[in-house]
Amino acid sequence: MEAGGSRGAQDFPWWLVFAAAIGLVLGVVIATNGLYAQIFRAVSQGITTTIFVTLVAFAMACAIGLLVATMALSRSLVLRQVARFYVEIIRGVPVLVLLFYIAFAGAPAIVAAWNWASAPLQAAGIAGPMAVRDFPLLWRAVMALTIGYSAFIAEVFRAGIQSVDAGQIEAAKALGLSRWQRFRLIVMPQAIRTILPPLGNDFVAMVKDSSLVSVLGVADLTQMGKVYASGSFRFFETYSIVAYIYLILTIGLSLALRRLEKHLRRADEERSRAQ
Repeated sequence: MEAGGSRGAQDFPWWLVFAAAIGLVLGVVIATNGLYAQIFRAVSQGITTTIFVTLVAFAMACAIGLLVATMALSRSLVLRQVARFYVEIIRGVPVLVLLFYIAFAGAPAIVAAWNWASAPLQAAGIAGPMAVRDFPLLWRAVMALTIGYSAFIAEVFRAGIQSVDAGQIEAAKALGLSRWQRFRLIVMPQAIRTILPPLGNDFVAMVKDSSLVSVLGVADLTQMGKVYASGSFRFFETYSIVAYIYLILTIGLSLALRRLEKHLRRADEERSRAQ
């Protein structure tokens, strides 16, 4: 009992208590100090953009990642090789380089392809030509993050799907379930428990990597901090506020995901006992 009690005391999240205490002190400083309050109001205008970029890019990355994962597990050699090529190439390019490439090389190519495909509509006066400036930097950034993270998420989905017992899939085949039914009813409900932790880690990582969009001038949290600091020369105060907001977002998400994992684990244990 003493060992168990000692272990429980060691497992208590003292780091969270310490972090919450620091966060509370900083919150009081922001609320009572006029300078910090002003910086917080200026910087927090970019929170909406940060959240928007993260949610949209992550949702699209999950969709592409799932598609690539199914291609990697396909019976077709061509699809498997295409999926492997995509994953290895994209994972080998830094996100920042990919961001610049999509923004300044990919976007003009997409615009040129669109103008070529819509040439008949332009000739008929139905649509006008598209200029590169008509492709917003915000969506170029979202596209870059989507492509960059989809390769990592594809590997997460592939590993999760392969973790499902092959015997259950064979049993589903024997029952006459179609491939889509097997995937929807047998594979994904079990794979999601394996997929969720690394997928949650990727989501938290994307919240942080969304700060890279500031290099394109997108008005996210980091960009708003950069603009304020360059105009006021209050670099310490400004970036302390920026770091504080990012920590609130990432630690809050990590705790929420951890609670969800515990809930799923508890549900699995209860289901196992019931059987």
